[in-house]
Amino acid sequence: MAFNLTHRYGSMDPGGPNADFLALLRELDDRPEDTEHGSVAVTHESEWSLAVSRGGYITFENLEAEGGGERHMDEVPASKILELFRHLADGNLAAIEQEPWLPGY
Repeated sequence: MAFNLTHRYGSMDPGGPNADFLALLRELDDRPEDTEHGSVAVTHESEWSLAVSRGGYITFENLEAEGGGERHMDEVPASKILELFRHLADGNLAAIEQEPWLPGY
């Protein structure tokens, strides 16, 4: 399965078997005063995306679908975020769907 990593300042890289999701997540620790660039994301080839902001705020949505089913969770621990990133990279949407998402952003 193909996926992309979106870094804090907007650059994108193709994902691969050795994608460093922890390094991606740690980008949010740098320059906390910069609120404009406050998220990172993993996007699967199916256009499902997990975006994370500081404090463990995570959204799950389909970027191409009208009304992309936006959902969110707050204060998600880093270990759970990394697990969700891996599920998305593997195309395991069913595992992600089972989480306690709240509707909207």
